[in-house]
Amino acid sequence: HLGCTCAFFYSSNAFNLDECDLLVTFDVCCFGLLLFVVLCRLVDLDPEPDLRLEGGVQGGPTSGRSHGELTRLRSSSLELREKEIREKGSEILREQLDAAKRELKLKDKECERLSQVRNQLEQELEELTASLFEEAHKMVREANVKQAGAEKQLKEAQGKIDVLQAEVTALKTLVLTSTPSSPNWQLHPQLQTSGTRGSNKHVGGHVRNKSVSGVFPTSAGKLESSSHSIPSVAKEDREMDSILYTEFLLWRECPSLDRSSAFLSRVYREDIGPCLSFTRSELSQLVQGAVESNSLTIEPVAIPALPMIKASSIECGGPRKCALSGLSRACQHRIKLGDKGTYYYISPSSRARITTVCNFFTYIRYIQQGLVRHDAEQMFWEVMRLRREMAVAKLGFYLTDQG
Repeated sequence: HLGCTCAFFYSSNAFNLDECDLLVTFDVCCFGLLLFVVLCRLVDLDPEPDLRLEGGVQGGPTSGRSHGELTRLRSSSLELREKEIREKGSEILREQLDAAKRELKLKDKECERLSQVRNQLEQELEELTASLFEEAHKMVREANVKQAGAEKQLKEAQGKIDVLQAEVTALKTLVLTSTPSSPNWQLHPQLQTSGTRGSNKHVGGHVRNKSVSGVFPTSAGKLESSSHSIPSVAKEDREMDSILYTEFLLWRECPSLDRSSAFLSRVYREDIGPCLSFTRSELSQLVQGAVESNSLTIEPVAIPALPMIKASSIECGGPRKCALSGLSRACQHRIKLGDKGTYYYISPSSRARITTVCNFFTYIRYIQQGLVRHDAEQMFWEVMRLRREMAVAKLGFYLTDQG
């Protein structure tokens, strides 16, 4: 039995049986071994049965009867002990079987619980994966929509820039072909009107052109020698300044609105600062800050029939007083700084000075954003043209609507 038990353990370890099955099998083997040992001891209780049998034969019928009774007693006691051992073994086996069943039930419950946890985790993983894919698709759709919108805006902006450049080129052509001695009648139709009405004035045998003197006043001694002289066509020429062009190229490598660059520092010092320098310095600084942050609003206003007597009209100017210069002028426009609800009435000259500075900032912002598709030289001359407009507006010249 011991050899069988050892062989069983070796085979069970070799085949990796379940722990509960091994425990039950081992208990059965131990019980069989114990029963074998008890039976061996019961058989060895009478070490000399043969000698007593021989003595009984020699002693007569009395000894034979006693030997039979002794044999019956021994067999009955063996049966009782065997019965007790079987009952105890059955009880032990029953208890071990119940214990194994309980352990199996606990393991079944644990397996069921782990199976439920696994199913729950799998379901949560599937839901999470589905939500992640849905979110990813949503983000891709939004990115595609934004990209399409940005591309559309870029195309529209490029189209607007092309249109504006074409208009600027046409205006340049008209301006360059118009001089005081030979004005362009398409650009200045009022000159042709005044000339056709015969408003030339003869002074001391000389003829003065009123239209020219009205645009560019001349001294009393500077008169035209003859009205029949053929006007000469003047052509505007230009020459690039190497210092200004070098500063512009350095700024164009890394365009920004920072004043630390030599290019913008010069423009602020020579053009922007003087152009936005008005009598009311505090309001001038606020206007310059709004222009730099692109938060200035200019809108036309209707002149009211009754004069404004409110206190706010004194602070912010009025239809008859410019809030920046403080002079009494007919103000047809007003400005608003940022999101503030206060409006300031400005004169046409102040409006011209502000708009020229705004045009300059708009163009350099386009360069900064990469929307201008020209070479460096064309950009430089456009910047110089905008600087010239600021200089002209700073000196008090501006265009008005003749209609």
